[in-house]
Amino acid sequence: MTKRLPAGLLSLSLALLLGGCLGLGGGKPPATLISLTSTQVPAAGTGVTGSLDDALVVLEPDVDRKLAVLRVPVRVSGSSIAYLADAAWVERPARQFRGLLAETLRASGKRLVLEDDGTGGPAAHRLGGRLIDMGYDAAEQAVVVRFEAVRSVRGGAVETRRFESIVRGVSAEPEAIAPALNRAANAVAADIAAWMG
Repeated sequence: MTKRLPAGLLSLSLALLLGGCLGLGGGKPPATLISLTSTQVPAAGTGVTGSLDDALVVLEPDVDRKLAVLRVPVRVSGSSIAYLADAAWVERPARQFRGLLAETLRASGKRLVLEDDGTGGPAAHRLGGRLIDMGYDAAEQAVVVRFEAVRSVRGGAVETRRFESIVRGVSAEPEAIAPALNRAANAVAADIAAWMG
């Protein structure tokens, strides 16, 4: 014979289980979780083949401590940083930006593009750099994404270029900041893809 839980007790149990799943490091989960999504993606069913020597490996960018967390930085003044209330990244911003950049580069279909997870060997072509800013500027009411790209060829030249996208007129609300961050990150990724040729 199977025993059934009363409906109220079942609902309470489910709520407690889900609450534990949604928490980020304990406490109340943020109202808004922010994720970057590429606006340029390869068509389903397409693919590129090649060797590691021909592939472009996209590295996770270096970041300062303000971006090494799941909270969204807000520049309050020239020397003061706070974090956006009631919002968090679903994953580290540097890792998300690497994925978005790789997906944007794959959309061109010109070469094999891989993301470096530390398990592969050295590739001939590498793209990395430093994610300088990916957050909100309160004084300017703008979202800023700034990336210092470094591309290199094994045994050859190294080239750097700074890319930036600013989306102005964004209110200091997570619901406005999240899509603006995505738009700015995609603009930077598209400019990098054009630079890579």
